[in-house]
Amino acid sequence: MGRKQVTFKVFRFDPEKDKRPYFKKYLVPVGGNVLTVLDGLYYIQQRLDGSLAFRSSCRAGVCGSCAMHINGKYRLACNTPISSLNSRKIVLRPLGHLEILRDLVVNLDPFWKKYELIKPYLMPGSPPPEKEWSQSPDDRARVDILIDCILCACCYSSCTVTLTDKNYLGPAALLQMNRFVQDSRDGEIKERLLIVNGDDGAWRCHTMFNCQVVCPKNLNPSGSIADLKRKLVTLNM
Repeated sequence: MGRKQVTFKVFRFDPEKDKRPYFKKYLVPVGGNVLTVLDGLYYIQQRLDGSLAFRSSCRAGVCGSCAMHINGKYRLACNTPISSLNSRKIVLRPLGHLEILRDLVVNLDPFWKKYELIKPYLMPGSPPPEKEWSQSPDDRARVDILIDCILCACCYSSCTVTLTDKNYLGPAALLQMNRFVQDSRDGEIKERLLIVNGDDGAWRCHTMFNCQVVCPKNLNPSGSIADLKRKLVTLNM
């Protein structure tokens, strides 16, 4: 008895050849080595259409590179089982609000530039100690729920504000900002908060919770942005 077959309807666009984007359908057998959406994409690329372009790396939900729009929601292709979609058709689109380089591959430069703006590294604000920066278990627990972001850009693409305001830092960058603001080893909280205090920072968030819904690590960017707003209100400028 043959394996179940699922139709992959994949967004295709090569700016050097195509006048406009289009969708192409592929029939993919499910089972064996084809269990996840990413497995299906590799099956297409290796056996049906070698021209298909997409990103992937770890295949374990760690690197975030295979993020895309899958059946109406931004997800990681590597940890989305085909069976969980409960559909004989899987529709794939690239991440939104970003330039399409080819097919499911987008230009992430704007996303990374906003990440750089929040200075994603510790700034102790004082000379280093003789041995190490100490941190209590309680202080560490404050950042435990923030450090698992894999920078997949699902939240960025789901956010309607990043579409309408190209300068908005976006939920991923703001969550990362909160990660350092909450870190007891960082000594430049005021400097950090000033970065997100403008019209394109924390105040630009409309609290629609799209970012929270799509996060593959079940993080809460909306909550982090609310934390930043609370600190800004009490900050002595």
